[in-house]
Amino acid sequence: MAEQQQDTGATAQAAPATPTVIADDLHIVYRVYGGGGKGSATAALNRIIRRKPGGSVREVHAVKGVTFTAYRGEAIGLIGSNGSGKSTLLRAIAGLLPAERGKVYTDGQPSLLGVNAALMNDLTGEKNVVLGGLAMGMSRDQVRERYQGIVDFSGINEKGDFISLPMRTYSSGMAARLRFSIAAAKDHDVLMIDEALATGDRKFQKRSEARIRELRKEAGTVFLVSHNNKSIRDTCDRVLWLEKGELLMDGPTDEVIKAYEKESGK
Repeated sequence: MAEQQQDTGATAQAAPATPTVIADDLHIVYRVYGGGGKGSATAALNRIIRRKPGGSVREVHAVKGVTFTAYRGEAIGLIGSNGSGKSTLLRAIAGLLPAERGKVYTDGQPSLLGVNAALMNDLTGEKNVVLGGLAMGMSRDQVRERYQGIVDFSGINEKGDFISLPMRTYSSGMAARLRFSIAAAKDHDVLMIDEALATGDRKFQKRSEARIRELRKEAGTVFLVSHNNKSIRDTCDRVLWLEKGELLMDGPTDEVIKAYEKESGK
């Protein structure tokens, strides 16, 4: 009997968490090449043809030795002052920026909101929903099934038939809400959201926060960059605090945000 109880207890142990993103001593460096004086256009053309930079070179070390592991089911907030490297880190995870040193490993396909669902200003909102859904990896049937839900979630039709108008007629907030709605209509291995919840009214923010929690339950991982600490508290269970490209703190949301607010005087 004792042995049976022991076996049952071993079976009841939780399965080990599955890593989705591993950053290992990650460094990202931007290089800005400066031209010089007269004939700079010709010099620039020569640099393109020869594939050799000329003039001065300024390096920006945007991410400096960042190491962390993200797991399925986590929602991770990224906080820090402007220029701290948050957006750069997301772009590196998405595979849009090469590492200067170190590595980024991902399990599944990372999706960076605003890149995968790129919208075209001259097309209507309706056509952008279709193209955005296809860009996010949905089939045409899936887009058709989820179309009305995407429009309703965005709320852009609440004050008129804006979905049938070209995107250039939308405010930046309306475009951001539609972009988020397209991305949130699909289940993601890793979804990265950069300031999407800063747009729209509180009602839309509540819907967005609820959808992020659903994505976590569906075994995905969500990264959220926001200057709104309340959104981070309401949505994330873990926070990475970056400053000047360095990871200062990685831990439970309340603990990290309290330290950040104390340091920044907020």
